[in-house]
Amino acid sequence: MYASASARIWVTGASTGIGAALVKTLIARGARVAVTARRRDLLEQIARDHGGPDGSRVLVVPADVTDHDAVVAAARQIEAAWGGIDLAIFNAGGVIEGDFIATMTLNYFSVVYGIEAVLNGMLARGSGHIAAVASLAGYRPGPVATEYGASKAAVIFLMDGLRFTLEPRGIRVTVINPGFVRTPLTCRFSSKWTMPRRGLCGDSSAGKRKSIFPRRCRGGRSCCACCRIRCTRGLFGLFSQLQRKRNRLDDARRPPRRALRFDDARFFVNALRHGL
Repeated sequence: MYASASARIWVTGASTGIGAALVKTLIARGARVAVTARRRDLLEQIARDHGGPDGSRVLVVPADVTDHDAVVAAARQIEAAWGGIDLAIFNAGGVIEGDFIATMTLNYFSVVYGIEAVLNGMLARGSGHIAAVASLAGYRPGPVATEYGASKAAVIFLMDGLRFTLEPRGIRVTVINPGFVRTPLTCRFSSKWTMPRRGLCGDSSAGKRKSIFPRRCRGGRSCCACCRIRCTRGLFGLFSQLQRKRNRLDDARRPPRRALRFDDARFFVNALRHGL
């Protein structure tokens, strides 16, 4: 993720939580940021606080991200004002308890709408960066908010899949997976699930295709469930590396295979002998 004096960045879900913190950080690094959420009053407050003396550093573009036409119109407004979007961060999200369709629309289809809105312009320029905020909840279910985890799993799959087709065409794709971050959303579940005391890490997403934060994990019984997933994945990764190293050593010791003959039935005998 980058930010410079000329960067034009669009952040959805920018009124509170991670989105508001992102806006402040990006502006401090010299970027211009277009902020989108439903509550215009909160966006205008962000513009007053961080927009600079003339207010040109922040562009207020209120919209409902669950409305396809509204998302496209917001993107067109930003492009008309700044000539394009260099980095789109689709951060808007939440959970409507008991309503899988509404939660999926808010967390997943809002990202799809946003990508559709910015993609043609980035492809025409041959450059751009698309980032979506998912969650570690998308990797494994927890005791609450199943609809939230399912929608974030879809976001992770979407972004990982798009990377194959977009990065060869000059467009970077990043999926960001926050762990336990104290926001208005997580505070809603504090009575049902005790959240570990872990804060945001500073610059965890720089140059990465997939970012997971908070990064620090000591393991053990006190380690939270999502961090244990990371520990387990790390152990499996280490095991895989050791296994690959062992396979390479075995290949080096194994005598070279003889050329197989295809002209008669002896080919099948040779194939069985060589383990093919």
